[in-house]
Parts: sequence; C-alpha cells; structure tokens
Amino acid sequence: MLKSYDNFIKLATQTKISNPELFLKRKKEICKNLGLPLPTNADIRELYEKMITQKKIKRNPDLENCLFSKKIRTDSGVAVVAVLTKSYPCPGKCIYCPDEVEMPKSYLSNEPAVMRAISAKFNPYLQVQRRIHALELNGHKTDKIEIIVMGGTFSYLPKSYQNKFVLECFRACNDYPKSRNKNQETRNNIEIKLKTEQKKNETAKHRIIGLTLETRPDYIDAEELINFRNLGCTRVELGVQSIFDDVLEKNKRGHNVQRTIEATKLLKDFGFKINYHIMPGLLGSSIKKDFQMFEKLFSDHNFQPDMLKIYPTVVIRQSPLYKIWKAGKYKALTDKSFEKFILRVKNEIIPPYIRISRLVRDVPESSIIAGPKVSNLRQLIAKNSTCPCIRCREVRSDYSLKEKIILHRIDYPSSDGQEIFLEYSTLPLLDKERAGVRSKLFALLRLRINNEKSIAPNVLKNSAIIREVHTYGKMNQINQKDNISPQHIGLGKKLILEAEKITKKEFGLDRIVVISGVGVRGYYRKLGYKLKDSYMVKKI
Repeated sequence: MLKSYDNFIKLATQTKISNPELFLKRKKEICKNLGLPLPTNADIRELYEKMITQKKIKRNPDLENCLFSKKIRTDSGVAVVAVLTKSYPCPGKCIYCPDEVEMPKSYLSNEPAVMRAISAKFNPYLQVQRRIHALELNGHKTDKIEIIVMGGTFSYLPKSYQNKFVLECFRACNDYPKSRNKNQETRNNIEIKLKTEQKKNETAKHRIIGLTLETRPDYIDAEELINFRNLGCTRVELGVQSIFDDVLEKNKRGHNVQRTIEATKLLKDFGFKINYHIMPGLLGSSIKKDFQMFEKLFSDHNFQPDMLKIYPTVVIRQSPLYKIWKAGKYKALTDKSFEKFILRVKNEIIPPYIRISRLVRDVPESSIIAGPKVSNLRQLIAKNSTCPCIRCREVRSDYSLKEKIILHRIDYPSSDGQEIFLEYSTLPLLDKERAGVRSKLFALLRLRINNEKSIAPNVLKNSAIIREVHTYGKMNQINQKDNISPQHIGLGKKLILEAEKITKKEFGLDRIVVISGVGVRGYYRKLGYKLKDSYMVKKI
C-alpha cells in the first residue's frame, strides 16, 4: 500500500514548510489531489527513509521536523525502551495487585507497554527492536538507549532467565536495524555470551547507556547487587510503597520498613541510582499520613531516593482489594483529592535533587473500579506547581547558546554516607525555586562517599563513587553537537573534573569509581578511567 505514496513523498519533500500544522494542511491537499487516504506521520517517515536509501529523493530537514512527533520521548537526552518479562509466580501477596492469568503480577493485558509485549510474545529481542523502530518512525534519534525491564520482582526470576533476557536486549541493540528473529542459542555459557554482546555494545550504533531493573527491598543483598552489576544494571526501581510498618502489614506487602532502609543503603554503597515506587492511598493510610510519609522520605537520611514513581492506589477487579472495597472497608482517593495532595507534595516537600519520573501508572480507565483515573495529572497541575524536581527543571528543547550556565552544589547525609549533588543550571537552587522562579537544568552529577563500615565490594573501597552523570536536552547523536541542545558541549566532563577535585581535596581520596552503563564505557576511557569488576575506575 505504501508504495502508492511515492508521488506523495516526492511532492512532500518539495514542500518548504517547517510548521507541523501547515504541513498537515498541505498533506491533506496532496492526498486529496492524488486520491489517497491520509497517511500517518509514521507511515510517511517509513517510506521517506526507504526512498532516501533507494536514492529516489534527498533529505528534507523541513519535512523531517514536521514528521517529528511525541518529542517528550527523548527530551531528557535518552531514548527510553521499556520491555516486559513473561509471567512467573510472584513472591508477593499484596492486596492491591491484580493477578491476571498469563500476565506478570500487577500488570494488566490492556496496558500499552503490556500490549506491546504480548504482540512480541514477551520476546525481549523483538520488544527492543520494535520499540526502537517505533521511536525512529516518530523522528527520534535512538543512539543512546535506556532499557527499563518491567515485570515485577526481577530478583525472583531464575538466574538463567535473567541472563537470557538481558542478553537478548543487548543483542537486539547491537543487531538493529538488522533483525534475527530466531533466539540466539544460549544453553551454554550464557554469561560469556552476555559479556561478548556487552563488549560489542560499547561501540555499537545503538548503545545501552543505562539498564533499570525492578525488585523488592527484601530481595536486595550484596550477592544480588553483584549479579545486577554483571548484567549491566545501573538503576534499581524499588517497590517500597510505604515507609510505615502498619500500612505494609495491612496491605500484605511481605517486608517491613527496616528492609527498605537496609536495601537503600546497600544500593547506594554499591553506586546504584534508586527509584522508589510509592503508593499514596493504601489501606490503613490517609492523606495526612501519606503527607508525613513524603516529609520523612526527604528528612530522614535512611531514605533519600534519587527518583520517585508515585502510583496512587486504585481498585482493580482482579485484586483482593476489590472485595475489601466492595464490603465498604476501604475508601479510595478521588481525582480531586489526589491532585490536591500531589500539588502540595511537589510545592512543599520535594528537593531539587529528586526526579519525579511518574505521577500515575498507565492503567486504562476502564480497568479502574475506584481511585484516581486522571491520566494527565502532570499537565493539570503544571500551572500551579513550583516544584523544583529534576523533571520539572529539565531544559528539554528550550536551550539557547546564549544561556548563562552556573555550577551549583547541594550536600546531604544519606544512608550513613555523604551525597554531593552537582548541577549546571541557570538559577541558584532552593529559595528562588520555592518563590516560583524555576531554573533550567542542563546537567547533573551524583557523588557519594561511603561510610568506612560499608560492605561494598573491594573495587569501591577507599573511593568516591559517581552514581550518575546526565546531560539533559534534546538527544544528540553520539559524538555530534547541535545548537539547540546542551549535549556534547562538555558539561558532563566538567562535572566529572569537579567531582574528582572534591574527592581529592575535601575527602583525601585518590580513587574515584563510576557505575557506568555499558554503552558509556568508551566515554569514561577517554577521561582516564579503566574497567574493573564492572565499574570504571580512575586513580587521581
């Protein structure tokens, strides 16, 4: 069918219109004249790229700009690719979790990401390649990929499946755009083949710069974190849900707050970034108690996550909570109460070194029996929010070469260690943020000094740890600059040099270690770092 659109593409490439709205008008005119149904931008992009490869047409930057959609997907500087593991028994008995047949626990078959996984039969190779292709059809660069593995407690899955799943993610990126649908033979030496694909990925066109895994606090120990590092994991999403023991018990979470505290410390001591999943509105909690929970998250050094996913409790028919709600023993939050609550949390509690990556989960409204159904909460509260969190301040596409970029620093105690948060932004932190003047954030670095009693592996002993370096803005291709993005102008390098100086002068340490994503190892090698035990290490 698309072949009949050759003439449409030829006419479209001759159109000098950079405004997507004007292009849509022109698209309708051309299709009407040619007697063709209106194609999607993705359809146009697919044929456009084929015709360029066949040398039938030349690239048209104006057309490409008009075809660029869902810009937010890569405005944080990376292309996020979420993949889902197949259904395995879950160790949890949480009352709020739906338990749908042949679905990973807590996931529903009508969620967008799950539907993509089902269409690929939960094959990680196909999931990754199809998602990269979809992003490219929307006009996105996909050189720097952040893989997020969903599906619940990854630590509970058989180790052979863990290795095979992650291996296929790396292989998919290394092969793309070519595709070998048949799974690679991995019965023997899975770990060796994984290392081989990781090595390839260091110089591949599509590099995995970060790998996120989900798990529970009670499954975190030193052995598991070494396993995570061997897989290439750099960030852990931790199912915390609440930091009150009575609430955890009523919801049959299966772990207590002490396990969260212990897991948090271990993760930070090993250099991981931590993303807490927090659930307001749980059985046994209240608006007042939930607000106290958020206050404690950032006032008590035992917690202090780097990121948050805030998922309000909702009643799903397939969950045990449904019967409790139906019996009148549970009252869910409403859209209005949750919106008011989140706005207060964002304006009064959240510090500048936290990133709120999600405010609601992507559960279809038709599946929610009771609880917040609002899906565009971030947009609804944007006008009234003065939140200084990282996501609210990311520069995205709002960058100019004339920007005045200033280095800022925040020190705070965390899990028996010291955290130094460095960032390049346009305004001083804290005071002006709360006054409603929001700065633009260009780049950040998280530096950690562990306590002497830390049980982190030997490679991290007597060293400072860089847990994260991230430059925001429109994603650029590797080794390329763009006047509308702060990526690749040296901000990350300057932050690393500052971290090295702090490590040496303030803490008297002569080694610094980076928990680097596999696809970023080459970047650190250029700065004098060497690979040791899955970390990048430098003597300073």
